[in-house]
Amino acid sequence: MSVLVQDTGFVIDDWDRGFTPLAELPANDTVCCIDLPSDADPAGLANRLSTTDMIRIDFPSSADGRGFTIARRLRLMGYEGRLRAHGHVIADQYAMARRSGFDEVEIPDDLAARQPQDQWLARANWKAHDYQNRLRA
Repeated sequence: MSVLVQDTGFVIDDWDRGFTPLAELPANDTVCCIDLPSDADPAGLANRLSTTDMIRIDFPSSADGRGFTIARRLRLMGYEGRLRAHGHVIADQYAMARRSGFDEVEIPDDLAARQPQDQWLARANWKAHDYQNRLRA
């Protein structure tokens, strides 16, 4: 199981359409939800962005920040759908996840037990947790 984190805390996952792994995407069919590994090049999805409802990007480790870059690139490419970080994102990284373009974070149950909702809510005001803004103040 997993826990979904949004700005309001832990929420029930309302996504019920599953995900298609990038390696299994059909060439010409419309796919509404894509699973991207952390080493994917989002440029290959440019022609699918307008028909994709959700993209879930894998974080195999909390030390692997490539997913943040992928999210930012997707947003700069014009992707307006739902963007989900999946895996080992820790509470301290939540503000960064939101700033890079993620709408939500899906974490394993054991991580949610070690980092309960209050730790995630402490970062929910993600615009306030920007070191550049603190330096300017």
